[in-house]
Amino acid sequence: MSRDRRIVITGAGVVSALGIGKDALWRGIVEARSGIARTTRRIGDYEITVPLGAVPDYRPSDHFAEGDLLLRDPYAQYALLAAQEAMEEAGLPDATFVPERTAIALGTGAGGEYAREEAAYRFLAEGKSRCNPTLVPRTNLQASVGFLSMKYGIRGPSIVVSTGCASSNHAVAQAYLMVKHGIADRALAGGSDANAVYTNIKAFDALRILATDTCRPFSRDRRGMVLGEGGGVVVLETLDLARARGATILAELAGVGMSADAVDMVHPAATGPAQAMRTALADAGLNPEDIDYINAHGTGTRINDREEIQAVKRTFGSHAGRLAISSTKSLHGHALGGVGGIELAATLLALRENVLPPTVNHLGPDPDCDLDVVPNVPRERPIRAALSNAFAFGGLNAVLVLRRI
Repeated sequence: MSRDRRIVITGAGVVSALGIGKDALWRGIVEARSGIARTTRRIGDYEITVPLGAVPDYRPSDHFAEGDLLLRDPYAQYALLAAQEAMEEAGLPDATFVPERTAIALGTGAGGEYAREEAAYRFLAEGKSRCNPTLVPRTNLQASVGFLSMKYGIRGPSIVVSTGCASSNHAVAQAYLMVKHGIADRALAGGSDANAVYTNIKAFDALRILATDTCRPFSRDRRGMVLGEGGGVVVLETLDLARARGATILAELAGVGMSADAVDMVHPAATGPAQAMRTALADAGLNPEDIDYINAHGTGTRINDREEIQAVKRTFGSHAGRLAISSTKSLHGHALGGVGGIELAATLLALRENVLPPTVNHLGPDPDCDLDVVPNVPRERPIRAALSNAFAFGGLNAVLVLRRI
């Protein structure tokens, strides 16, 4: 098959701290309204209250039968809900839907953390000797992929990617490559995570990177990241297939770039992200001047934000000063392995609506972050092409390029 196949997005779905669905995400973006709130998480007698980007008013029984919930941890539930929205928008399954020629690639950082924490507490704190027989299928990282394949009868290549905060972008990149090279004609791609449990919050708190108030990327006096939950899924297919069936094309996934810093396990470096962005541009056949917007990784930590701005400057040179670069994590928090799916949806909506998402909670410029970070208020602006960045511990980077079509 020719690698010249063009890949487009025909459906997208999202679950985030702003609610279920793309409409909820977009309302939060245009209203500059953050879904982050102080939230208490408990396990037994232990509890912690911190700012979180939790999915608001989420009740699993509103969406799934009681029997289904025995095996579906929240991260898998979010993937299924996002995929359902994406498939419905894409008008699938239809007469062109071939299960053997459809792929799935989903990312997750840790899989079923709620079930894992509950089991550990039962064994270690309560002294239980027997294990819930659903523990293994609930906690498996590939459960989201398996459930999705069963729901739609998909029998093509189906994989899970786990590269921390870059998981969703890496999964979309793998799906893009499978469709581009003819391994599949269509794919469901993205990711989800539900990691804001007591033990995980305590673990990130021990790293001293959690904000105590809210997430304010690129701002002076920024104090760290805020954990979130949710995910996003898109439908990818060839341009020829989408046009032949009369599908609405939301954008072209024009290129991907991946790299590793090879420097430090927890401290990011500008070199790896810059390489990933350059590779993505080259794959898309675009010049730096063709990009109008970057949905940044932008975690709100001092080092990450500084290094990402430096990476943008290295990649875009003099054009960096004309770019808009914002972090929607200020609106929905950092959903770890699922956040790339949320941010891909946000980037897609920005491209469609020609509106730059704001970086909210911004208190003023920081000398280390001296680019246009769209502070506090969304802004109308034509967007021809955009990047969505995702960088992970271990220096693992994945960048996606969207282009208007």
